[in-house]
Amino acid sequence: MEYEINDLYGYSNYEYLDSVIRRVLMHEHVSECIFSIQFVSNEEIQRINRLYRGKDVVTDVISFALEDHDNKVYPIRVLGDIYISIPKMKEQAASFGHSEKRELSFLVVHGLLHLLGYDHVNSKEEEERMFSLQEEILNEENITR
Repeated sequence: MEYEINDLYGYSNYEYLDSVIRRVLMHEHVSECIFSIQFVSNEEIQRINRLYRGKDVVTDVISFALEDHDNKVYPIRVLGDIYISIPKMKEQAASFGHSEKRELSFLVVHGLLHLLGYDHVNSKEEEERMFSLQEEILNEENITR
C-alpha cells in the first residue's frame, strides 16, 4: 500500500489515519494500492465541486476513483484521489459534538470506500451497507462519537 497525504491546508494532526486506512484496506482485502488524500480549504473544495460535479457548494469530501471496476486483476490497484475540506470537517465535528479525530477519520473512511467502489446514491441498501461498514471500521479503531 502506498498513499500520500498532501496537507495543502496546514492541518498536521492526522498521524492516526495510517491505522484507519490500513483497517479499511484490510476489510476490503486490498494490499497493493496507490491513492492520495488532499486536505484543502472550503474555497478549493467548492471550486472542485463546481467544476467536476456541477454543484456550487462547499462539501466535506470528494473522491475521484480511477478504477472502472472492469473485473480485471492488476498487481497494484491505482485507486484515485480524496479531497477533504479541513474547515468543513472542523465545523461538522463541532456540530455533531465529537472530536476532529472522529470526523476526519470518518471522512477518510468514507472517501476511501468510494474509491473502492462503494456508493450511497443509487439505493438505500447500498447506503446502509456503506454506512454500516464505516461505523464498523471506526468502532474497531476505537474512534467513537
